[in-house]
Amino acid sequence: MITSLCPVICTSRMDQTRSFYGRLFGLTVAYATPWYTALARTGERRPTLALLDHTHPALPEAFRTPMRAVRITLDVEDRPGLWESLTADGAVRADDLRHGSLIDPNGVRIDIQVA
Repeated sequence: MITSLCPVICTSRMDQTRSFYGRLFGLTVAYATPWYTALARTGERRPTLALLDHTHPALPEAFRTPMRAVRITLDVEDRPGLWESLTADGAVRADDLRHGSLIDPNGVRIDIQVA
């Protein structure tokens, strides 16, 4: 049984990516080194998302490339200004008004669903 799941994005844009997820989704740094950052929801210690420098030797050489393709689905609270802030960062809202998507600095597609 899974008790935790934390996707890891291999990135060449550590600072941009950390800022992106913090600014738009409120994720904060739970742990960081120059080559790894664990991001968590505010008030939580368990990482929600991790970032790894794609050149780090912990990765087998064949995998030392930035993220190529992935889709992350996030459920977010419906709050005033949500879509305005997301749209400012390139989000495209779907026709149903409770769903949309945007691309992070690495080309990762983020599917957003409003709870």
